[in-house]
Amino acid sequence: MRYKLVIFDWDGTVMDSVPKIVNTLKLAAESVGVAIPCDEKAAAIIGLSLDTAVATLFPNDKKYWPELIDAYQHQYIHGDNTATPLFNYAEQYIRHLKAKGVLLAVATGKGRAGLTRMLEQTKLGDCFITTRTADEAQSKPSPDMIHQILDELNIAVDDAVMIGDSLLDMKMAENAGIDAIAMSCGAASAEQLTQSCALAVCQNYLQLERTLQTQHVEAALCE
Repeated sequence: MRYKLVIFDWDGTVMDSVPKIVNTLKLAAESVGVAIPCDEKAAAIIGLSLDTAVATLFPNDKKYWPELIDAYQHQYIHGDNTATPLFNYAEQYIRHLKAKGVLLAVATGKGRAGLTRMLEQTKLGDCFITTRTADEAQSKPSPDMIHQILDELNIAVDDAVMIGDSLLDMKMAENAGIDAIAMSCGAASAEQLTQSCALAVCQNYLQLERTLQTQHVEAALCE
């Protein structure tokens, strides 16, 4: 593999958490008393910082934004019980990359407390040399998270690749000037992702492994 650094998104990329996020957003809206968003609209904001996501999803309910943020945070931990397993082969492949000496990072729209909780829960914290959350950087699709990671690790843009499941991830990578590979197991469909800057669209981690093993990835939908 020609990349020195692989940057992973978290929700919908490493962890199958999109259904939980969507359901939690709907529960938050219901508890506050605003219109409940459809699944498609709720999934489309995954990757944004929570305040930006709420503002985007509920543009006509500005006075309720603080309540919606509080309700989401409460419902995510205490209200919704949707399972959030790691995707099949994700842990094994991430640990394989680390063992090979590849630098690994996370760039996520989660807050710091949420990511810390997930890294402890999954026991993957030791795999990532650095992480960035919405608490420390501008919200996706700003390239700020990626720029911070590259600067910290002194990695050139040509030596890094972003792995993500959303159009926001792909646009963030494009804005940062690094390659991107999409996972169609999360927020965006394979059809949507093929219209992005993604070099390839993979359905699972076995396909991602094969894709990253190639020296020159051509734009393709992995089969």
